[in-house]
Amino acid sequence: MTPQLIDPFARAITYLRVSVTDRCDFRCVYCMAENMTFLPKKELLTLEELDRMCSAFIGLGVEKLRITGGEPLVRKGIMSFFESMSRHLDSGALKELTLTTNGSQLERFADQLYAAGVRRVNVSLDTLDEEKFARVTRWGRLPQVLRGIDAAQKAGMRVKINVVALKGFNEDELFDIVRWCAERDMDLTFIEVMPMGDLGNEDRVGQFWSVKDVRDELEAEYTVTDLVERSGGPARYVRLEESGQKIGFITPLSHNFCESCNRVRMTCTGELYMCLGQEDRADLREALRAHPGDDGPLIEAIHKAIGLKPKGHDFDYSRQRADGQVSRHMSHTGG
Repeated sequence: MTPQLIDPFARAITYLRVSVTDRCDFRCVYCMAENMTFLPKKELLTLEELDRMCSAFIGLGVEKLRITGGEPLVRKGIMSFFESMSRHLDSGALKELTLTTNGSQLERFADQLYAAGVRRVNVSLDTLDEEKFARVTRWGRLPQVLRGIDAAQKAGMRVKINVVALKGFNEDELFDIVRWCAERDMDLTFIEVMPMGDLGNEDRVGQFWSVKDVRDELEAEYTVTDLVERSGGPARYVRLEESGQKIGFITPLSHNFCESCNRVRMTCTGELYMCLGQEDRADLREALRAHPGDDGPLIEAIHKAIGLKPKGHDFDYSRQRADGQVSRHMSHTGG
């Protein structure tokens, strides 16, 4: 399918990330406040509206759909949405249906996800220490997540582990995490913490551990080879020659990755954010609900929104404060 969504900088938009809920069963310190005020349920798109919205994007050339949250698998009835989206995989219009999860519900849903066509899943996991895991997630239980990863692999899905690099928290686990992923044949990506939302007393600058420093530490232990491979996303990849595993680095702060951005993000309320690090957004819910039998106004609204996509974000910690911070929580936008 020829992409129909071209932004002002000649980038084809072929990747949509959709938050299906702002709710989560964890309260990760860099993502949510401990005492969150969640959106009224009437503001959320229904599963049927999510289907219609995603199908409109797919009809405009979106080939990759990633479901996010909050925690997407805590939304009631969410498997019916995955099962419905599988028709676009069957038709060939959609090349990949995947999700990012905290892993807490994978043990329950892994087989159903695979049956719906999900072949890859990203699991957010910042530590292998049970006490530290409980601390960083506030409400999470590590054994439950590990069972979920087991279930996903058993079902046939490829698992990638996403680790947020947190200074003073998981620096001492770097090699343990790398070896654990290698033993389980899982890809691994390190992500710099981003300035998103008002999280109370969390110190964004104090948490920042540059992924460049992560790489430097790996190079002291391994032979690190840069890979030309790109997934269409922000990650830069290397191979550790001794283990053969692939490691990704997402560096929104120490290295801007916007020049090849092919994605937009839709919230669970139908707001389209053209950039994770900017406040610009477009309300697609209004066009969707005002014309229940006609996708024309929705498609027009999508095109108009893509025409406003900025060249890039302006996250910056160089002045020892969280410049470029956006007010919404990561759980609202969907990562």
